[in-house]
Amino acid sequence: MTVTKATYPPIEDRYISLLWAEIEAAEELATLHAQIFDPAWDENAFRDLLAEPETSALVAKVRLRELGPPVPVGFAIGRIAADEAEVLTIGVSEPFQQRGIGAKLAGGLLRAIGSAGAKRLFLEVAEDNVAAISLYSGLGFTEVGRRQGYYKRRDGSAVDALTLALDLASRS
Repeated sequence: MTVTKATYPPIEDRYISLLWAEIEAAEELATLHAQIFDPAWDENAFRDLLAEPETSALVAKVRLRELGPPVPVGFAIGRIAADEAEVLTIGVSEPFQQRGIGAKLAGGLLRAIGSAGAKRLFLEVAEDNVAAISLYSGLGFTEVGRRQGYYKRRDGSAVDALTLALDLASRS
């Protein structure tokens, strides 16, 4: 059975797990990334990233009840440099979007990065990604910059990237 937003009922929190993603998850993360983003990062890119000690990565898995064991549906990856950090990528596969999984991943990554000593967190998001901007605004991120034409689309168009920041020190 193919899972779609329309065919899958609401997901109870007890069916969602956030797990640390280690280097062994590189293939799984590359597969998910390819479902969500274009261009996608390949398995070697994830393997290299997950091998870095300053990287924190989470994978969200959902137990589909009658459909079998937990399946990976999203991820969040960040990197720390001194007292600053950046969100490298957060994604949730289409059938599971707008179900709170992205917020759980972002919150988990914020806690991990904050507990590692980072005081400020940055990320970039396409200005037309309304759902992500809403999520980040709700977490307290504010716009601190813009990169014109940063994201290139398949049709040749370009979209600005908003640079957002969050003061983690004030959240303690």
